[in-house]
Amino acid sequence: MKFTIHADGGARGNPGPAGAGAMIRDELGNSVASVSQFLGTRTNNYAEYEAVILAFHTLAKLLKGKTSDVAVAVKMDSELVVKQMNGQYKVKHPVLKEQYARLIHAIGAFGTVSFTHVFREENSDADALANEAMDRGA
Repeated sequence: MKFTIHADGGARGNPGPAGAGAMIRDELGNSVASVSQFLGTRTNNYAEYEAVILAFHTLAKLLKGKTSDVAVAVKMDSELVVKQMNGQYKVKHPVLKEQYARLIHAIGAFGTVSFTHVFREENSDADALANEAMDRGA
């Protein structure tokens, strides 16, 4: 099985009211789940990580833990998170180190996971979900 996660996080102010959103699609492009969560006062980078973490937890629940043979392509407009997950950038900030560790743990149950940077226009569903979360919390 293959899935694609489009994830986005944001903060209005940095830090400020933050939200995370993600859309999960199957290999045919059908939406199978989404997540939108207000995060309180956080940085945008924290929110970007949280969006992906929430998406993996949602997908694991959807698959009832049968994830070892599942391939997941993560697409997001956060160049920082993508490059950190691909080992191109070091994770230096203490809070982001925690988020990074949580994400590594979340993806550990899945078969193959890839991270790709996309432009904001290609991430509009996730962006809308993150903004809805921020709107709810404001």
